[in-house]
Amino acid sequence: MKAARISSTGAPTILALLVPIALLAGCSSAPDYKKPEIVMPAAWQSTAPFVQGVPADHIPKGQWWLIFQDPQLNQLEQQAITQNQTLQVAVAHLEQARAQVSVSAAGLFPQVGLQAGAARQKTSADRPLASYNTANQSTVQNNFQLGFAVNYEADLFGRVRNTVASARASSEQAAADFENTRLVLTSELAADYFNLRALDNEIDVLNQGVTLQEKALNFIDARHELGIASGLDLAQQQALLDASKTQLSLLQNRRAQYEHALATMTGTPAANFKLAPSMAKMLLTTLPVGLPSDVLQRRPDIAANERAVAAANANIGVARSAYFPTLLLQTNGGWDANQISNLFSAPSLLWSLGTALTQTLFDAGKTNATVKISEASYKASVASYRQSVLVAMQEVEDGMTGLSILNDAGKQANASVRSSQRVLDLANDRYTGGLDTYLNVITAQQTLLNNQRQAVQINGQQMLTSVYLIKAMGGGWDSSEDSKSNRR
Repeated sequence: MKAARISSTGAPTILALLVPIALLAGCSSAPDYKKPEIVMPAAWQSTAPFVQGVPADHIPKGQWWLIFQDPQLNQLEQQAITQNQTLQVAVAHLEQARAQVSVSAAGLFPQVGLQAGAARQKTSADRPLASYNTANQSTVQNNFQLGFAVNYEADLFGRVRNTVASARASSEQAAADFENTRLVLTSELAADYFNLRALDNEIDVLNQGVTLQEKALNFIDARHELGIASGLDLAQQQALLDASKTQLSLLQNRRAQYEHALATMTGTPAANFKLAPSMAKMLLTTLPVGLPSDVLQRRPDIAANERAVAAANANIGVARSAYFPTLLLQTNGGWDANQISNLFSAPSLLWSLGTALTQTLFDAGKTNATVKISEASYKASVASYRQSVLVAMQEVEDGMTGLSILNDAGKQANASVRSSQRVLDLANDRYTGGLDTYLNVITAQQTLLNNQRQAVQINGQQMLTSVYLIKAMGGGWDSSEDSKSNRR
């Protein structure tokens, strides 16, 4: 190991070089980061039947699906959280981002290396002469080395600090992305689950309709055998029954698709997953909805976009640092001897202290372009952040308005079912008494079936809209927060 020796008179020279550099240190840094301003409405357009929630961005989002009080849904959600592969990908990305912070932060500290070596070597007598007055000789000798090196980049212009700041913001963004992936997964699972249960209820309604239509067909057939009913009445009833069975097959196919989707989300092969039908009525619950400003705290996608803005801001500082010199402090030391017994003797000691200053004088505009790229990336991040807030406002308003309208539609649909049942009863009585044609019975049957299916579909839409409203608000509040808001 060879190293230059620096005399004591070299230290003042190095210090003289460092003073003007230190004075420039404050010239290059990232702009002071400020969270982009967003104009937020004071309240939502729709209020009833919602209660105000109590959000807190530092509290992990709870198991919001418990609000629906469905044990089967609870089990599927837990299974998805532990077995879903997309969520595992998000976990891995989060681990990578956190490790990258450690990688970047290592630049704040000196890098220490150790070197050891042993060799026996022969030099050539025919090698080029170092001096024409002295002939070369061939020598055979040992070379034993042990040494260390310390290198440190003096971060005078913030390159390393801003790199660390960018990595930390990216790590926080990855954490928000993980939370968003989890929220999207759990909400999509709940949506598919309620779609499947709505189809269970609709299939049940259609099965009941098919049963009644088959009984009516047998009744008409018997009357036709007696010459009381016409062939037209029989054909009309058969056509209605065939149409209902066709719709039933289509609904069963849609149910199978939702079942397969639930299997994939829970990390289960579709062939091994089976969810038994359930005709239990899906119950709505009062949802806690915060103020518009709360969405900024609760939505993980908004948090991720805001952290992207912070990372882009730090990257501007990294790019600007290229305008200024890079100062490396270097220390080397160790021992070098031709005999291992003399390795640690005083004459074998060697060391060096020094600095390396590098400055780009001409790069054909590369640094300027890099800074402009960073500034443009920052502007794009701010726009993405603001757009995500606008989309969140839209989704919450859509959810609240949709639930209010669906609540009214559900009441009207239930009233329509009761009215059409009375019409069917009247039509059957009039046909049996010979006062009316069977066409009116057919019409009444179809109207009742359509109204029953519509009522079930609206109930399913109410559950879906509830899920998407919770998703739009960034997840649910825990039970203690719900109880506090309900007591107000």
